[in-house]
Amino acid sequence: MRRAPHGSADGKTPQDADDTGTTSWFVQLHDKLALAADRRIGWQNLPTPLGLLALIGLRNQLRRENLFDTTAYPARNLPPLGPPDPRHLTERTADGTYNDLANPRMGMAGSRFGRNVPPDRNFPEPEPGILSPNPREVSRALLTRTRFIPAESVNALVAAWLQFMIRDWVSHGTGSADRSWRVELLDDDPWPERPMLVPRTVPDSTRPDGEDGADGLPPTYINEKSHWWDASQLYGDDLAAQRELRAGEDGKLKVPHNGALFSDDPERDPANVPGFWVGLALMHTLFILEHNAICDRLRAEYPGWSDEELFQRARLINAALIAKIHTIEWTPAVISHPTTATGMRANWYGLLGRRVHRLLGRLSESEVLSGIAGGRTDHFGVPYALTEEFVAVYRMHPLVPDDWSFRSAADDSLLQEATFEELAGRHAYEILGKHTLPDLFYSFGTAHPGLVTLHNYPRFLQEFRRPDGKLMDLGAVDVLRIRELGVPRYNEFRRRLHLAPAKDFDSLTDDPAWAEELRRVYENDIERVDLMVGLFAEPRPKGFAFSDTAFRIFILMASRRLNSDRFLTRDYTPQVYTQAGLDWIEDNTMASVLLRHFPQLRPAMKSVDNAFAPWKTTGPSR
Repeated sequence: MRRAPHGSADGKTPQDADDTGTTSWFVQLHDKLALAADRRIGWQNLPTPLGLLALIGLRNQLRRENLFDTTAYPARNLPPLGPPDPRHLTERTADGTYNDLANPRMGMAGSRFGRNVPPDRNFPEPEPGILSPNPREVSRALLTRTRFIPAESVNALVAAWLQFMIRDWVSHGTGSADRSWRVELLDDDPWPERPMLVPRTVPDSTRPDGEDGADGLPPTYINEKSHWWDASQLYGDDLAAQRELRAGEDGKLKVPHNGALFSDDPERDPANVPGFWVGLALMHTLFILEHNAICDRLRAEYPGWSDEELFQRARLINAALIAKIHTIEWTPAVISHPTTATGMRANWYGLLGRRVHRLLGRLSESEVLSGIAGGRTDHFGVPYALTEEFVAVYRMHPLVPDDWSFRSAADDSLLQEATFEELAGRHAYEILGKHTLPDLFYSFGTAHPGLVTLHNYPRFLQEFRRPDGKLMDLGAVDVLRIRELGVPRYNEFRRRLHLAPAKDFDSLTDDPAWAEELRRVYENDIERVDLMVGLFAEPRPKGFAFSDTAFRIFILMASRRLNSDRFLTRDYTPQVYTQAGLDWIEDNTMASVLLRHFPQLRPAMKSVDNAFAPWKTTGPSR
């Protein structure tokens, strides 16, 4: 299935797609030079201005060649949607519908993941190839954490934040246990169940019977979450869930106590969902409090507004603030190379910068000069969706430490030491009930996450019991799931992102011992190296907590999440957000959000410009 013709959301051809114009000629030449410079020198090795030009060129090329539409494949069982209502002009819907008024299904919860590699590369390998090498052996031999390798340039809030974002963006569901993969185990494997059973991903229920791969088209899968950056992890994925989370007064959300997120339905209790832990609960609580603070500000400005009006505007403002924090704070923290830090800030404000933006507003329609926020909505010719490749490169479980220390924000005294197992599931409520939120945030802010690399996968997640009692090695599941979803293996993935493949194991990694381990596991076949393993093994650019190959998907998709969302582009206006709302987004950062609700953190945070950088300890040096 070919991608749609290149064009923008309003049907006009973007300037850089005008094949007959001077601009197009110049842009195409620039992009070719950018690709050549990246391959020969590496964008990270260029001076910052040249590195930025290289990244702009790479992004242009990825937009042209690495967006593929899966919604055009045969479909059935699509719920009927009527024409948009007037309220859709100024409100995000609970399920993500009507963001694009001309295509109201685009990006809604229950719609398909898109793709960043061509359809002919989306077919998973048939058995037995898909199980080779054995995912469990890959996990044991290459992922197992022998010692904790910290990412010392950031604090542990980056791990909690990332999962908080993932809960907004993507979910394939919990899998189909009646159609499990059978992973055979070696004799010396201590795994208690034989064989290891891994539930398969639930098939796309919108594909006609017999057409999921049988019609010459690759299989597709459903995202249970809205694809939009709409803070659905706070507000729910449907109207029923949203109503349950609301307080019903002054636009506010119910505030959790000791982590419990108020649910009359046990199935909605977050502790019953795999992946719940203290870090996730902290982020939920913080931005529930922030939503309610926004409601107070709006009520003071507009005292006649109803509960519904206050809720809807506060949601818009809170979601945009979260998107801004991720774009210009979290991402520059985890990829702290000077070029990428400048580039991510430019995604929001443009290269002219925040100061010019504040003084003069947008001076150009160009996203490069004036940023994406408040600019033109553009889908680049392909209906917006998050992609399977995006999900694959965001499998960053090494960020999570196994061992934690909780300390007092007042004097850094030790309160408790705990393993990650004692932070997860229903145990999280025990931690939240035992310690104050300022102490917990302080403990995260003064600790380091793990580096996303080989031999740094959390031990607990390699023998993880889900709330439903099923035991899993999440490392093995990560490896198998990427294969199952038809994301190419490492070398082919690099080729499709216009990167040179690794010639051999010695060129894949700069660690000779790792090269030998990889050679043994993959039986000297570099083309069999799994994507996640290759991402973890390759050398990282300076300041990066993860790989340059993964960064190529971020170059494309980080800006696309903004470009395609009308609430972050053409409708990012005072008429939709209110001027008070836009000012709130502009004037706040992760640090100001934390300090508004927990002023006790000020002594620890006074030394950092970015709340995701390591905080100063408040007591004697440890």
